[in-house]
Amino acid sequence: MEILWFLIALCMLTAVVGPFVLRRRAGIRQVAPGSPDAADPDAYGFVRQEELDIRLPGPDQDLLDVLDVVQRSQDWRAASQLLAGTPKEGEVRWQRVQAFAGAASLELAQQPGVGGAWLRRWRAEAPKDAGGAAVHAEFLVQQAWRSSTAGTDDFRIILEEARTVCGEAALLAPGDPVPYIVELAVSRGLGYSHEEFDRLWAKVMDRAPAHMGAHIAALHYWCEKWHGSREEADRFATSAAARAPQGSLLAALPLFAVYEHLPEVNLVQGFYRSLVVTKAVEGALFAVHAARPDDPMLAHVRHLLVLFLVRMERWSEAMTQLVHIDGHVGALPWTQDADPAAEYTVYRALAVAGYEANGGSPATLPR
Repeated sequence: MEILWFLIALCMLTAVVGPFVLRRRAGIRQVAPGSPDAADPDAYGFVRQEELDIRLPGPDQDLLDVLDVVQRSQDWRAASQLLAGTPKEGEVRWQRVQAFAGAASLELAQQPGVGGAWLRRWRAEAPKDAGGAAVHAEFLVQQAWRSSTAGTDDFRIILEEARTVCGEAALLAPGDPVPYIVELAVSRGLGYSHEEFDRLWAKVMDRAPAHMGAHIAALHYWCEKWHGSREEADRFATSAAARAPQGSLLAALPLFAVYEHLPEVNLVQGFYRSLVVTKAVEGALFAVHAARPDDPMLAHVRHLLVLFLVRMERWSEAMTQLVHIDGHVGALPWTQDADPAAEYTVYRALAVAGYEANGGSPATLPR
C-alpha cells in the first residue's frame, strides 16, 4: 500500500515539476518579465494573446466577414449563400459548417434561450437548405459535448436528434460528405458498433476519400479512450498515410494518432525523442512541405507540430511553424484547453526562449 501511495505522489510531483524540467533541460534561464535578457515574442511580430482568434485554425476572411454580418444582423442568408458557393468535395465546406455551428453554440452559451436565433430562423424559414441542415446537425453535436456529459440521457437525446438531422442533410445534398462527417462524431458519442461505423465510413470514402478532416474525426472513434485501441488507431492512421495521394496531408495522420494517446503524466525520459514520436513528426513535416500552400488543413498540422517540436526541443523548427500559424488558435491541441489562447501562448513563449537560448534572433528566423 505504501508503494501505491508513493507512486501516486511521484506522478503528481512529475505533473507539477515537468514544465520546469522542460525549461531547464532546454537551457532556458528564467528571468523577470521586462528584463533585457527576457525573450520577447513581440520582437517576432507575433499577435498578442488577447488578440488571438480562437474560432479558426487559420485565415478565412470570407467566412469571418459573413460571420460578422450574420451575428450583427441575425440574418442567416449570408451564411447560406457562402455555403452554397463552397465546393462540396473540399475541406473548406466542412470547416465553415463547423465555424457557423460553433458560433451559434457559443452565442447560446453566452445568452441562454436567446443566442443563435439566426440558426433557428434559418432552419424554420429554409428547411430544404442543405447548408442550414448541415450546420444544424453540427450545432447539435457541439451542444451535446458542450452542455452534457457523455453517456447521460440528455447527451444521447441530443445526439439522436443530430443523427436525424444528419440524415436530412444527406438527402438534401447527395454528393456532400459533410453530413456523414458530422455523423462520425455522433457515432463516437452513441457508441456505434464497428460494423455500423464501417458502413458510415464507407459513405464518407465514396464521396471524399482523401478528406483530412474526415480522417481526423474517424480517428477519434478508433482511439483507446473511445471504441478502439492504441493499435487500431495506429493502424487506421498509418494505412491512410500509406495510401495518401501526392501532396496530401494524410501523411501527417499518424502524428494525430500519437497525440490522442499521449500519456497524461510522462515518466519516461526521452519519450518525445522516441522512434514512434520522431517518425510521426518527420512524416508530418514531410506532409507540410509537400502540401499546397493554400491547403485548408495545413494550419491544423502546423498547430500540432508546434506542440511536439517544442516538447522535443527542436526550437528552430517550432518557430518556423509559428511564423505560418500565428494569429489563429482554433485547432488541436489548443482547443482542448479551457483557454486556447493562453495555452498556445505558453508554447510560443517556450519556442521563442529556446530559439534565442540557442543563438536565434528575429533577424535569423526565415520567413
